Formats: sequence, C-alpha cells, structure tokens
Amino acid sequence: MIRYLTAGESHGKALVGILEGMPAGIKISSEYINHQLWRRQQGYGRGGRMRIESDTVEILSGVRFGKTLGTPISLLIHNQDYNNWREKMAVEGSGGSVERMRIPRPGHADYVGAVKYGFDDLRDVIERASARETAMRVACCTIVRKFLEECGIFIGSHVLSIGSASLADRADTDRLIKRYTSKASCAAYKVTELADRSPVRILDHRTSERAVAAIKKAKKAGDTLGGIFEVIVTGLPIGLGNYAQWDRKLDGLLAQALMSIQAIKGVEIGDGFEMARRHGSQAHDPFVAKGKRIDRSSNHAGGLEGGVTNGQMLVLRAAMKPISTLAKPLKSIDLDTLKPTPARYERSDVCAVPAASVIGEAVVAPALASAVMERFGGDALDVIQTHIKSK
Repeated sequence: MIRYLTAGESHGKALVGILEGMPAGIKISSEYINHQLWRRQQGYGRGGRMRIESDTVEILSGVRFGKTLGTPISLLIHNQDYNNWREKMAVEGSGGSVERMRIPRPGHADYVGAVKYGFDDLRDVIERASARETAMRVACCTIVRKFLEECGIFIGSHVLSIGSASLADRADTDRLIKRYTSKASCAAYKVTELADRSPVRILDHRTSERAVAAIKKAKKAGDTLGGIFEVIVTGLPIGLGNYAQWDRKLDGLLAQALMSIQAIKGVEIGDGFEMARRHGSQAHDPFVAKGKRIDRSSNHAGGLEGGVTNGQMLVLRAAMKPISTLAKPLKSIDLDTLKPTPARYERSDVCAVPAASVIGEAVVAPALASAVMERFGGDALDVIQTHIKSK
C-alpha cells in the first residue's frame, strides 16, 4: 500500500525519490528528514565521502504548509561530489576520453551487473549498486517513520557487534535495554538516543571501545569489517500482518526490507537461529495474566508469530558483511586481458555497520506502515488514529 522508488547514481547530479500511499495530514519538514540523513552519515570507520557530502533534502511535491496531501511525495538530494565527476558522469556525450573500469572487486555487484547488462565499463554498475542510494531511501522512509510515530509506533536500533567485538549474548542486550528504559513504549526511542552517543552505536561502553580498536586495526591492515545490528520497534498493536498468504506475512516483508540493504547477508527475528538449537519448551513465550491484560513472560519470538504482530517489542537483527572495496585488494582478473591482477581500489569505508543500523530503522517503516493501513484503513491521519483508538 505504501511504496517508494529511488533513482540516481552515486556520483551523478542528484538522488531522486518518490513516495506514494501516505495518508494526508502528517506533519513533516525537511529539517526532520535531514536529521535522519545526518545520522546515516555518522559512525566511526566511514570514508572520505562523508567529508564531502552534507545531505539535505528538498521536498518537491506532496506536502503543503508542512503537511502531507495524500498525493505522491517527490524528494531531491543533490550530490555535492558531482562537481568532481562532471566529465565521468556526464548525461550526454560519448564518454570516449573517460577511462573504463575493467577490473571487478570480489564481493561487489560490478562483475555480475556488467555480465547481466553487457556493459564494457564496470562504472555503469557500481554507480547504482553503491550504498549511496540509501541516502534517498532514508529520506523517503523517514516520512513513513513520522506517520508511524503519529500512531504511537517508534523505531530504533543499536549495533550488537563489529568484527569480533560483540555483546556477549541476548541476555546482555536485554539487560542493557531494561537498564536504559523504564517503559516499553519508549524503549526504541531511548535505546536509539543512547546508541547515537557511541561512535559505533554500541550501548556497552567497553564493547564500543573494542569495536573502535578493531576498526583502527582493520584500517591499518588495509582491510574492512562487518557486524550485526538490531532494529527494535515499540508500540505495535496485536494483529498487524497476515498468516493467510505467503506474500502478506509481515515477517517475510520485514526480512525482505532488511535484506535489500547493500551488504546485508542475513536476517533473524527475535532469537532467530538460536531457537533452532533449543527445545520447544525453551523457545516459545508462555502467556501470563497481569490483571486483566494478557502478557508474555519472555519475547523469544521477537514480536511476531505466524507473520502477525503479537503486541510485544519487535526485534529484528541483520548481519552485514565486510565492505568489498579493500585498500589492500584481493586477487581479481582484468576482463580485457584475462590476466590476474589486484582488484581496483576506490575511496571507501572501513566499516559502515553503524550507518547500516540507521538505514535498517528506515527501511522497515514502509512494511509496518502498510500493515497499519491495511488493518485500520483511512486516507487521512486523524481517521486512522481514530480507528486505532477504537480497537
């Protein structure tokens, strides 16, 4: 019901986004979106591109006097680095004087993309496959995020590990979250606020220091690091999603959203893969009565059962592989000569896991918001809010 499209190349003139399906009456400003764009650019281990770009969004349509109109919303983010790439990324002309890239990087989309489309220049692939595209994703999805907040639903995230620097286990994470918030409804907001204070968005100070040290070591070695981040969502009512058809299950839609982020190679919900090693008596969440309210004594399911929200905190984890552009490149092949050669190196991050966690917050918003719209209906925010309160 809610969808967005992005366009633009990493070093092209600009990134463009169109968001449709949003109800009317949502208060939104470029300042609110720009804050999330700023958060995406933070994190220890980012590369030189972040010193060039200072992402700000221009809202072109779909918003009037600070409120959504219920019509398609179009957004624009200029690429500041385009000034240095005008010749290489010119829209018109032959490009005859521009050097072709013919040495692919292991782990990158440049080789498979060139084979798919028959390109003789790998740059035709890497410009679009680049994670630069996620700047516009964050912009589009931030408007959806604002809608969810107006409905009492809050999204947050934090990093669990970078390389071998990791929070010990799920129990440690749960204790940290409980320590930092007294009310479940504000947990996502509070955890995110505290994570943002760390250069690597890890809640535990000692683990954060180990992660920074690991990134420094990898940079010195000309290497890169990946990690795992966790997205949490609070305020979700029971009943979002569907168990009747495979393509409407909310867990599948959320997994797809996270897996669509560049370099993400795995997703789990709740205790995920760990549950496969347990007995059923240890894997599920017993019902308990708290006054007239039905609750659970645990949250191994991560807030989803049968593709439907169960009223508990939604817990999603994503694993990000190390970035494929290495300062000390792996072996590759020159596609023109078929001779072995080191892979090409271009300016790159050493670690982008903190940024990926912010992107993760953003991309889950459309799937959740579509589920809200499906269950509660309405073309305007006040109507939807009324429907939510009445159920």
